[in-house]
Amino acid sequence: MAGLKEIRTRIASIKTTRQVTSAMKMVSAAKLKKAQDAILQIRPYANKLHQILVSISSSLQDDVADSVYTVEREPGKTLIVLVSSNRGLCGGFNLNIAKKAVELVHTKYSLQYQKGEVEFMCIGKQGERQIRLRGMKVVESHHELFDNFDFNHVSQLAEAIMHKFTAGEFDRIELVYNQFLNAATQMNTTEQFLPVEMEQDNGSSQYYDYIFEPSIEYIVKEIIPRSLKIQFYKAILDSYAAENGARMTAMHQATDNATELLKDLTLQYNKVRQASITSEILEIVSGAEALNG
Repeated sequence: MAGLKEIRTRIASIKTTRQVTSAMKMVSAAKLKKAQDAILQIRPYANKLHQILVSISSSLQDDVADSVYTVEREPGKTLIVLVSSNRGLCGGFNLNIAKKAVELVHTKYSLQYQKGEVEFMCIGKQGERQIRLRGMKVVESHHELFDNFDFNHVSQLAEAIMHKFTAGEFDRIELVYNQFLNAATQMNTTEQFLPVEMEQDNGSSQYYDYIFEPSIEYIVKEIIPRSLKIQFYKAILDSYAAENGARMTAMHQATDNATELLKDLTLQYNKVRQASITSEILEIVSGAEALNG
């Protein structure tokens, strides 16, 4: 059984750890509130923008087909944009999304992978580390995006990715990220970023007869790249909110575990201390009896 000094040292260490996890939980909760507000505000805008785009395209398929962002090519060189986090301590957040990306490679793009035509762009150090451990090729990293996290910086990266597609560097671009559902739940999500998939009206959605100015063709050409930038920004926001939710949940569980461990160690300490006192009393009584004898 451990001695009193060893148990006291462990108790002091766990108390320090609990203070750290509790502080990280509160910091993540504050960041989560801001990130959650941001993603909940942009989702209606992004969904409405996509609805307008689909509504327009349903009556203008020939013109939309001419867009450089909707050109369907034979499956070839593929870029997977993996969004994770720069820091750990957020449970299985990074590991799960990396596994999702690898699963996408081995299922949807297995032939391209065998030919060496699948490459990764990683946003987040933790995801990149997992991808490299699995032997995947990482051609670009943009971990600094979270240091200046706003729409301007994200849209610049989105433009660079869009240019890679229009220049013919890649035939398919996929987004892999954690979608924020609530503080405790994230959904591993894959989305085809480029080429843009135009949905057909199957009668289940409501479309409107808009009046366009200056022209419907001009608006389509403008709205597609704007919609792509919003989609990309929404994915980054989703991942950022999900990261803070996962970290807050993980730190909450770690704090609770530390509290339970402290209770067990305190009980053990009291038992050892009681045994030590009893042993000392017995030694004193035995000594006194020996002297009297």
